[in-house]
Amino acid sequence: MRRLSRVVLAGAMILLPALSHQAQAQDKTTFNGEIALWSFGIKPDQTASYERVLGKLKEALMKSEEPDSKRMAAGWKVMKGVVNPQTGNVIYTHVIYPVVPGADYTITKIIYDVFKDPTEQKEVYDWYRGAFGAALGANVGTVVADFSKP
Repeated sequence: MRRLSRVVLAGAMILLPALSHQAQAQDKTTFNGEIALWSFGIKPDQTASYERVLGKLKEALMKSEEPDSKRMAAGWKVMKGVVNPQTGNVIYTHVIYPVVPGADYTITKIIYDVFKDPTEQKEVYDWYRGAFGAALGANVGTVVADFSKP
């Protein structure tokens, strides 16, 4: 009996990380607020690759049959910013306004849902993975002052 419990425990130790990774892969990126500033650090020699990913993202949003895709695209801009002096990465900030409530903003999922060819998906993944330096986080909230309106 003791040996069986060790085998079960060992099996759980092997399976749990795999199941955890699978659950993470299915997580949605949603924002609870009306505006989101979502920033990434991109390796300085890989900005062209990241911008290719952004081009595919825009193309996917335009081609997608998902009802929210066009609304997401209409409110999504990306700013190429300064170099982070501590990491050397270039900061790209996704400015999303207005946020589409409940919409999944997971970049690779949006692209893969439209571009189903595994070779193309791998190419986009390689661009993204190679360019990615760090997730810098998101600031999500409510607009409290809009100076464009009287």
